[in-house]
Amino acid sequence: MNAPPLTTVIVLNWNGKDDLLRCLGSLEPLLSERLRVLVVDNGSTDNSANAVRQRFSGVELLALERNLGYAGGNNAGFRHAMQKNPEYVVFLNNDTVVAPDAVARLTAVLRDDSDAGIAVPEIFYMDDPDRIWYAGGVVRLGLGLVRHEGIRELYGPAYARRKETGYATGCCIAMRSLDFERLGGFDERFGMYCEDVDLSLRVRKAGLTVICEPAARVWHRVSASYGSSMHPRKIVRKSAAMLYLMRKHRAWSGFILYPFALLLQAAGALLHRIARKPTGRS
Repeated sequence: MNAPPLTTVIVLNWNGKDDLLRCLGSLEPLLSERLRVLVVDNGSTDNSANAVRQRFSGVELLALERNLGYAGGNNAGFRHAMQKNPEYVVFLNNDTVVAPDAVARLTAVLRDDSDAGIAVPEIFYMDDPDRIWYAGGVVRLGLGLVRHEGIRELYGPAYARRKETGYATGCCIAMRSLDFERLGGFDERFGMYCEDVDLSLRVRKAGLTVICEPAARVWHRVSASYGSSMHPRKIVRKSAAMLYLMRKHRAWSGFILYPFALLLQAAGALLHRIARKPTGRS
């Protein structure tokens, strides 16, 4: 039987020691000569790097002197990983826990489907493990719209089918190394957010697909409340990224319609809060 292709999982970290150690705990049983884990520490000041050295001797560490951001840190990690020529690379957020078979299922999609350029898992809230955070992505730049499918819904048959989708979330992205290199990696001009959408769009423009594989499961430590997604600072950062994304992909009508998309989000947040407000009844 042929050995499985070499895979490197790149875990980007910045001052998230506790999250990182939990994530590596879920990856440690998978370590082998054919699956390596590389932690890219983005100039953390919380002793993350030393904690990795002490707790996970089988994990490789790339300690950067300063924070290069999501795109820059992952690109640096990819260049480092390519010294060992992995066939597949998986970019994984540090605030995640992966199912034991998740990485194998993602790389199997890429191995078995030559048209697949990205494989992405179904992702759940860590504090509500049957509630979906990501089950596919909808992107309509001409309408100023980028959103997750299935967000805050309970898992069910509707989300159990492998499918082609609009974009992969950067929380967990699996690709062939050659494809990632050929496309130039993540665009480091994004300040924060939308690097994943941009990469997905470039993959699709190259004639490949983005596949969401529900059999691959990841849990993400993120709040399930609408309010958390509507924090003013987060809105400003996401809006700046969206404007650059629309300009880069020449979606000019999105500049006009994006404010309306934000208003719809705000209305959804308000309705969500009203629906969950206690009534005081016993």
